[in-house]
Amino acid sequence: MPETQQVGRVRWAVLAVLFAVTVINYADRATLSLAAPSLSRDLGIDKLQLGIVFSAFGWAYVAAQVPGGWLLDRFGTPRVYLVAIAVWSLFTMAQGSVVWLSGSAAITALFAFRFLVGMAEAPSFPGNARLVAAWFPSAERGTASAIFNSAQYFATVLFAPIMGWIIAGFGWPWVFVFMGVAGLVAAVVWTRVVRDPAGHPRLGEAERAMIEAGGALQVRHSGTGADAEFGRKLRVLLAHRTLWGLYLAQFFINTLTYFFITWFPVYLVEERGLSVVKAGLFATVPAICGFIGGVLGGIYSDWLLRRGYSLTAARKIPVVGGMILALAILGCITAQSNTMILVFMSLAFFGKGVGALGWAIMSDVAPRDSAGLSGGIFNMFGNLSSIVTPILIGYILKESGSFDLVLALVAGSALFAALAVLLLVGSIRRIGEGA
Repeated sequence: MPETQQVGRVRWAVLAVLFAVTVINYADRATLSLAAPSLSRDLGIDKLQLGIVFSAFGWAYVAAQVPGGWLLDRFGTPRVYLVAIAVWSLFTMAQGSVVWLSGSAAITALFAFRFLVGMAEAPSFPGNARLVAAWFPSAERGTASAIFNSAQYFATVLFAPIMGWIIAGFGWPWVFVFMGVAGLVAAVVWTRVVRDPAGHPRLGEAERAMIEAGGALQVRHSGTGADAEFGRKLRVLLAHRTLWGLYLAQFFINTLTYFFITWFPVYLVEERGLSVVKAGLFATVPAICGFIGGVLGGIYSDWLLRRGYSLTAARKIPVVGGMILALAILGCITAQSNTMILVFMSLAFFGKGVGALGWAIMSDVAPRDSAGLSGGIFNMFGNLSSIVTPILIGYILKESGSFDLVLALVAGSALFAALAVLLLVGSIRRIGEGA
């Protein structure tokens, strides 16, 4: 009986910590967007400048993806990820210090701190995918990937009202301090729970046999020696059509993500007339819908797989269907009431959640000898949108003064994501292995 109880528990405990850390990860990204109305007024930042500051995270995050994935493969996910959590939390706290600066010095410092947060967070999602691939059999991988990916929505549900209250009651610098401390606490929890399967003291033999028989990735890292295979691995990951389909789809899906965590609170405050506190509460409803959609998308995908659908069909059906539903965001262009805005945004982010299975597919197709590197490249291409989206939206708003074109841009991104999966992603199976 004890062994039976052990099966099904350790891997889910690891996933719970991944989920919690990813919640903090996304909340740290969103701190600036909630602080932006007050911060930009205090520091005299216009819309385009604010878009550039928003993009600072993306420049570093994208640039550090390949090195971050390489570090994960070489030194192991638990150690590299732990250092990342601690470092990004410290730089999150540092953003509050710009209140003591003024003018261009404040803007430069804020850009630099946000840049450093992006660099430190680079190994996070490749690390999530690597751990899920190592801990979960293929029949559970869609659900597990959807759970950690849905943390981006739960971050808003949990932290947006808290951050709005902190900003209104204590001032915007304190929201950065609060989130930095939360990250440091998470780093302590990480050290007690997360290991690779081979080194986990509480993993029973029955659970180990089950995840290995189900096709879980056998984790190896290469230590400190030179990696002569790096060039070969990189060529494989940049020459495969299915991977390019995933890279493009993730870019367009993340356009929706970065609209939500950068400009959406500004939209609510400046276009819809809500206070910062009300905007934080308002944003939780689409976030809850995105969270529910994200979990259900993974469960539905794994259900299709158990019902006898091919892995290709089981992954593609939720992605394409979810992205089509995300087109509901177009309704916000003509909606007059905040209630209808809430309905359309909620539908759109529910669909986006259902369709955000890119990490599950990467866990299915990544070559066994380069899981971290492949996740880094995937995340690099996907997060180019973290650079493009904030700046492009800032430019559109500065030129037009309206969010209508912004909403059309977001909807078009959902459509292109569906087309990339349909037309470019071929049969889903692990690269380098037979059908």
